[in-house]
Order: sequence, then C-alpha cells, then structure tokens
Amino acid sequence: MTVEPDSRTLYRPAPTGVTANPAAAAGTVYLVGAGPGDPNLLTLRALRLLETADVILPDDLVSDQILQLTHQDSEIIPVGKRCGQPRITQAGIHELMLHHAGLGRSVVRLKSGDPLVFGRAGEEIEALRTAGIPFEIVSGITAAFAVAASLKTPLTDRAAASKLILATAHHAAGKTNLIPSWQGAFPEEATLVLYMPGRDFEALSRSLMESGIAAETPCVAVSKATTPEEQVCSTTLGGLATAEPGPAPLLLMIGWAIQVGDLA
Repeated sequence: MTVEPDSRTLYRPAPTGVTANPAAAAGTVYLVGAGPGDPNLLTLRALRLLETADVILPDDLVSDQILQLTHQDSEIIPVGKRCGQPRITQAGIHELMLHHAGLGRSVVRLKSGDPLVFGRAGEEIEALRTAGIPFEIVSGITAAFAVAASLKTPLTDRAAASKLILATAHHAAGKTNLIPSWQGAFPEEATLVLYMPGRDFEALSRSLMESGIAAETPCVAVSKATTPEEQVCSTTLGGLATAEPGPAPLLLMIGWAIQVGDLA
C-alpha cells in the first residue's frame, strides 16, 4: 500500500536495500501512547519501542520532536487525520498494520495521548485479533492528566470533586448529537474534562448549563497542552460562550476542583 508523505509530519521511507522476508513469522503491532506532546512525557517503554521498531505509523498530533527519537532505519508512514479530512481511512490504517506485521516487521501504531482514551484503539484491536496478529498496548499520558499537572490543578478534591468524567464532542460519522448532554441533572461534585470540544462554545456552554452545571462553575480551556505553543484561557462555564480559546488540539476542564489549583 502506497502512502504519500505528509508535509506536516516527519516522513522516512524504508532504508535502501532493506526488505522484509515474506516467509517470516508475523511481527508484533504495538499500540503506543505518545503522551500529550512533550517528548519528556513519553514512557520508557514507548521510547524503547520507538528506538527499535521497523515501522512507525504516527497520528497527526504526534510531534516531529517525538518522531526524531526513532531509529534512523525505521520507516515512518504518517497516517493522521485532521479536520474531518483524512489522508487515509481507518480501514487503510488497519491494512498498513496488517501488511507490515505480516511481513515479520515490528510495527508501532503511535497515537497522541493514551491509545485507549478516544484513540479508536478498539477498532484496531478488533482488526488485529481478527487477523491473528500479535499485539501489545503501551499506555501513554492522556491529555486530561497532563493538562491538570501543567496547570498545577487537581481533577479531584475531597471537598469539591469526588467524580471525574472524560467526554468528547467528536463522534463517529453519522451521529447527530455532537454536544455532550446528560439525562437529568449533571452529577454533583464532578470534574468534566472535554476532549475535542469543537468551536461552538456558545452552544456547548448552553447545553452544559441546561444539564445542571452552574454558570459560575470554573472552566479552563487549554490549547496545545505541554508544548511551547500552549495557551490557557481561564473563565467560567457561562463565560465560555464568549471566550476565545486557542486553536486545536483543545481540551476543556470544568468543575469546582479547578479553584483548588493555581488558577484559583
């Protein structure tokens, strides 16, 4: 399968003269979390796999700084999707994983954050199991935890938040309700962390307030967390409607635990 280089992401073809043995036993696919962006937040296991893998299939949000940690003979094939305009379909990603693993290569499917949190890992696990390809999952630091640490702000607090909810406003094609909502009142004493919230902050703010979250509830929007381009917009849920958070990738934290941290 041929994939054209992506100008946004480091691309490295297979080294000249290196070919896979078609008769080799199936290689292993590693679903690896790259963390939120800062290379220093990679796990040791992730780093060691990047240094030894034959093929790297990185998402769009994986930085060049992280890809530069890979072995010089690794083949890097970007498979990212952005703004609903994928360069390659999810089925195409499955095909790449199965193809290279079937040739006996070790394959790192590199995802931003943690592969099991809004990373479509379930679909890739199903494809690997169906094909009988051995695989391993390597956890990464998900954006919610990295943002909280960067802001020195807890996600839970004995007095303010005994529940933590991770949600997203980015759903599978065909789903019509893109604004998170709850049947009945929103759980009390909860911190809501919203991944991929979109840009309609007025509708989002209104929906969450209709779910029972008070307008004065602290809210913080963090753009490009843990990178040199990180931007922080501190407001309230009511103020979110007119706020101007930074560009994607964007994450929202909403809840009273925020007032315990440095943003209070």
